[in-house]
Amino acid sequence: MNTPRTHTPAEAASARRRSPLDLLMHSGVGKLLRGIGVAPRPGESLLDLADALLSLRGRASGPALACAFFDLYEASDIATRQEFLSKVHDLHPADAKAIDQAIARWNDERDEAAALALHVASKSPSRRLINQLNLAPQGTRRLIDLREDLLAVPRATSTPGLAALDRDLESAFTAWFNAGFLELRRIGWDGSAQLLERIIRYEAVHQIQGWDDLRRRVEPVDRRCYGFFHPQMRDDPLIFVEVALTPQVPGSIHDIISEQRETTAPRDASCAIFYSISNCQVGLKGIPFGNHLIKRVVGQLQEELPHLKTFATLSPLPGFAKWLDKEKGGNGEHAAPGAQELRRLAAHYLVEAKGKGNQPLDPVARFHLGNGARLEAIHANADLSANGQKQAHGVMVNYLYDLAYIEANVFALTELGTVATSKTVQGLLAQEPEGGAKKGGRKATDALPA
Repeated sequence: MNTPRTHTPAEAASARRRSPLDLLMHSGVGKLLRGIGVAPRPGESLLDLADALLSLRGRASGPALACAFFDLYEASDIATRQEFLSKVHDLHPADAKAIDQAIARWNDERDEAAALALHVASKSPSRRLINQLNLAPQGTRRLIDLREDLLAVPRATSTPGLAALDRDLESAFTAWFNAGFLELRRIGWDGSAQLLERIIRYEAVHQIQGWDDLRRRVEPVDRRCYGFFHPQMRDDPLIFVEVALTPQVPGSIHDIISEQRETTAPRDASCAIFYSISNCQVGLKGIPFGNHLIKRVVGQLQEELPHLKTFATLSPLPGFAKWLDKEKGGNGEHAAPGAQELRRLAAHYLVEAKGKGNQPLDPVARFHLGNGARLEAIHANADLSANGQKQAHGVMVNYLYDLAYIEANVFALTELGTVATSKTVQGLLAQEPEGGAKKGGRKATDALPA
């Protein structure tokens, strides 16, 4: 019987230093690749592996090859990864001849088979590559990280090919992360350590100050945390929302996250307050989760606690201070106005300051108002943290989700550019500014009765 040869320490160290591509090319899959003419060249190995994935006729070797690609990609530095991303789309353009032939067939036959042939011919090679890479173990998670590298490319150095690759990735993710495929889960203190660590790290609105702070947000009977999860990412949320059960709508974040607050028994709560929504995956930018998440959570809370009457947010205004500084001359040296004047100015900012498509300029307002919420109340001195002062001079707002009016509010905003507001907010819009007459301009009105 032959005894396996024992490798010397030097040989073992050498094997560890070999790249994933070296190991692949000396495996059975490597023989297959050489058989179809794939031979890596120095400095182009990622592109070679992409070529190989697009050249495969069958799927049997796809997962091994996709895994080797990601092993090599992740072992490369960021400059090498971004260089690959900038080249791969342009090196695999659409097959113009195949598309012309499919168009000719469609013009001649105009049947389902011809339509399918045209669809297949026009499919982007980059999209086919994305589908192949998804076959790797943890392929979806690794593709999200790949897109994060793509999004980190400075805009000044971006190229049409890079933009096209991003469109293909976004299109793939939009299909794969359809809200109907996602699992809504409650995140509690009994969750895995890995999951809870990620909640601390991903929180993007009100920083979680360690484990004790996290426990105060997810364990008490009047606190909830819900997240969307993908089947391939069991302990890595896509987005999560923190909810407080309260007897009334709060006007300060301190009322919700203070260590000294009093716990409310769920039976005594009449409001569910969404006070923090955090997107977790940079690589999924542009994929809409939040609107589906809030509506799913509202439905779950109504089922669990049918006596809840009010569903609202306590939300930041991340663009308010910047807008106000610009309105006052843009040098950043102006003192913040008094509390009542801040509320009046915030009302005008939220209702009248518009961006692309005549939609609200503030990103959080655009999100909630675009989901059909109503601008309900504006509070000064509501967030005294350094970040709250910096981005909004401490102002926060309530957006009210009245399920009977959501669709009508969405229509009013998207078709007419009209922000649904309460009578309280309308009163702020009608006030004269401090120290002078009210400026001219259109009057903001309710989209619906308050």
